[in-house]
Amino acid sequence: MTDLPARLTWGPYRILRRLGEGAQGRVFLAHDAEADRLVALKLMPLPQEGDTRAQDRGRFLAEAYHARKLDHPCIAAVLAAGEDDGIGWLATNFAPGTSLRRYVHPSRLLPEPLVVHAAHCVAEALAHAHGMGIVHRDVKPSNVIVHWPLMCVTLTDFGAARAFDGAGSPTGTGVVVGTPAYLAPEQLAGALPDPRTDLYALGVTIFELIAGRLPFTASTMGALLHDVAQTPAPDLRELAPRVTPALADLVGSLLAKRAADRLPTAIEVAGRLKGMAAAPD
Repeated sequence: MTDLPARLTWGPYRILRRLGEGAQGRVFLAHDAEADRLVALKLMPLPQEGDTRAQDRGRFLAEAYHARKLDHPCIAAVLAAGEDDGIGWLATNFAPGTSLRRYVHPSRLLPEPLVVHAAHCVAEALAHAHGMGIVHRDVKPSNVIVHWPLMCVTLTDFGAARAFDGAGSPTGTGVVVGTPAYLAPEQLAGALPDPRTDLYALGVTIFELIAGRLPFTASTMGALLHDVAQTPAPDLRELAPRVTPALADLVGSLLAKRAADRLPTAIEVAGRLKGMAAAPD
């Protein structure tokens, strides 16, 4: 019970057990008393200082509102959001299955066709979100759930999602949100996230699932951030010699330091991955 918060009920949702940790807060399995269904409920502390509280609350609810527009089979739909006692809560469809985080260890690597299938589904989900003017901001293996019996892949945790203006510029002021190892170099330099930062994070995710390690590893956060910003990513073939050239080339493009050097859209990435899935062994 120590994994549960002191307060168990948020809106119509009653927390049952903890599911995991996200970039901004903890995620719980909860029961929706109104619809009699299970949901994933994320709790995120909001800043409490002075006049910023109302602004932060408004931004959180606005971002949740934008995320509720998303409707795609590979996206865990945002159902509702609110703020109580300085805690923002966000309810999404519960996606049963296993997080891809399980498969980044060298002893548990998935066959390349399964990685390509999962990555294709994520790219399709991102294409839909970007088309609706939404960037995810925290694409990583732990936010991708796979239900193996149905080969169903779900991109979760749109609680960090943000609207952008369609020309590539996110709206409003922002802070760096996400997991450092998956942040694009331009984010570390202070640029606001746009669709190309999601694509960089997808590239890191594919790299990790194939190689069993991140493109950049360092003993300190400062060294990690320096390598992400300055050091070219290793060629995936150096760490996974059996990877197909097409997938290695795609990952190399997604991990380009300059956003302008990456594939321009998630639609194009999805198309490339679909072609790999259809290619004969």
